Amino acid sequence: MSDESVVRVGLLGFGTVGSAFAEVLAAHGDLAAHGDAAAHGHALVRVTHVFNRGVDRKRTHARAKFLAKDVVWTQRVEDVLESPDVDVVVELMGGLDPAEGWIRAALNAGKHVVTANKLLIAYRGAELFALAAEKGVQLRYGAAVAGGVPVIPGIAQGLSGDVITRISGIVNGTCNFILSSMEDGADYSEVLAKAQAAGYAETDPSADVDGFDARAKLCVLARLALHAEIDPDEVPTQTIAMISAVDFAYAKELGCTVRQVSRAELIEGVVSASVGPMLVPRTSPIAYSHGTQNMVVTSGKFGGDVVFSGHGAGGHPTAVAVMSDVRAIAEGSVQVRLPAQKMKVVGDVVAPHYLRFVVADRPGIVAAIAGALAKVGANIDSILQHRGFAGDRLPFVVTTEPSMSAWLKEAVEEMAGFDFMLEPPVCLQILVVDDRDTD
Repeated sequence: MSDESVVRVGLLGFGTVGSAFAEVLAAHGDLAAHGDAAAHGHALVRVTHVFNRGVDRKRTHARAKFLAKDVVWTQRVEDVLESPDVDVVVELMGGLDPAEGWIRAALNAGKHVVTANKLLIAYRGAELFALAAEKGVQLRYGAAVAGGVPVIPGIAQGLSGDVITRISGIVNGTCNFILSSMEDGADYSEVLAKAQAAGYAETDPSADVDGFDARAKLCVLARLALHAEIDPDEVPTQTIAMISAVDFAYAKELGCTVRQVSRAELIEGVVSASVGPMLVPRTSPIAYSHGTQNMVVTSGKFGGDVVFSGHGAGGHPTAVAVMSDVRAIAEGSVQVRLPAQKMKVVGDVVAPHYLRFVVADRPGIVAAIAGALAKVGANIDSILQHRGFAGDRLPFVVTTEPSMSAWLKEAVEEMAGFDFMLEPPVCLQILVVDDRDTD
């Protein structure tokens, strides 16, 4: 950096997060001005370049006022990546391509990089971290998981002295908004439309509701917390789209609610991982996460459970994490580099399960279901049936004793073919809450 008192930033993207970053930076600039930060040896941060497609439209964005008049607005990414007036490239465009090429170019040019790109870190992180180390620069990604919740620096710095064996929680604010709204009585399709209107969900919501966004974030956390490099494509996901109001009614009766849970556990050199809707006992802190709130629980061998919680969606929370990374670079903070090795992923887990059926009522249904479960060695724990439903379309629930998820999948596939089954059976894992002895 040519001027030690000023760190020059090139923004790739001036959308929701990029424009929010400009506002957050302006607030820090006001604080610095009042505190005379430069005079006290603290680096000041300023944006010198902004790259975006349709840049003329972005130049008139309401938050463009937070940037200096001499900022270079450009539609040529090379103007940012090759500029000697950029010390830190902040990538906020997302996706694998062309973002990976841009970040590689920035690192090769000796520029630090800050990104909120969870897909890139999940799929290409190992290679990019190695390149950054080779070039003597930093690649920071605190905004890639849980928005403004400092789970990544918290694990990297605050918990690096522990041996973390499990990480679980809610890392997709959109799904949490949908499910917690349904818990309060909203309909799935209506609340999804509301989430889209509020900017929480995309027009095509599959990345969120089908678990792909959360899967990428889980892999980022697994690398950091479990020191495990895992392939996101090997982590099984389950959509939340099959969840209905009746599931919340039965879950309540079981002392639970329903949330999209991302979970990874290190077991004898193998990572058991999955993403999908689960029944969460009310005794778990995860059950109390509402709206767009994210919550991550790390389970350590010596430190026990640690909970990180806060707003995980939206421009401002994410921009806070981006700003924190930029400030860390500006102040010369040394990045913690934790080792990681490639590990195999298994989706199977031994846990109690919740099975919800919608059937045309007739004698022998429970016996048929029990028979399918018995074939795979699974035992029924309870049967729940609410009054008031018509017999020609009757929902009811079976819970199982702890069973291997692969066994349940096999049984459910058989049950789906029963002639009395009106809808595909819904099979959800029931999250086990255990208190580990850490003495």
